[in-house]
Amino acid sequence: MISGAVRDELIARYREPHRRYHTMAHIEDCLEQVRASTDLDAGQRDLLEAALWFHDAVYDPTRSDNEAESARLARDRLTREGAAPAFIEEVERLIQLTAGHAVEDGDRLGARLVSIDLSILGAEPERYDDYARAVREEYAYVPEPAWRAGRAAVMQRFLDAPRLFPDPEWANRCEAQARCNIRREIADLTV
Repeated sequence: MISGAVRDELIARYREPHRRYHTMAHIEDCLEQVRASTDLDAGQRDLLEAALWFHDAVYDPTRSDNEAESARLARDRLTREGAAPAFIEEVERLIQLTAGHAVEDGDRLGARLVSIDLSILGAEPERYDDYARAVREEYAYVPEPAWRAGRAAVMQRFLDAPRLFPDPEWANRCEAQARCNIRREIADLTV
């Protein structure tokens, strides 16, 4: 569905020098999880792959509209590629879910996409710590006290959620480790 030229543009975006976590490594990890989702049909995997390719295509840590801009970029590029309007609308919708990571009950694809995007939270501690350091580097412009308070508040909102991973498989596999990782990070931030 995504041509070589569009893929090359996206790869270039994910290699922008200010990125440390929101890079091609994140996209490749997400795409691998989609490929491993054998419970989905080919059309569902195509939607998820397209949404994941585009979901962080626009990433500027100083802005709050990255997801909306990424969705607009997806609409533009997929329209040029001749994708069906329904496909484009669903890709846009899925991208927008990554803004707040909230999914309605019964939204299977949304649950899978959000769970894949957040899966780093349930990684082994060393990998999670690498992720947290990389995100801090992306926000290097934020003074340390403000970073600690802001990041702790964001992570506390995750911790306060009844569930982090809306997809049951990811919840079973990642939830407990994610909560441990987040608690540990909050403790480090609030020392």
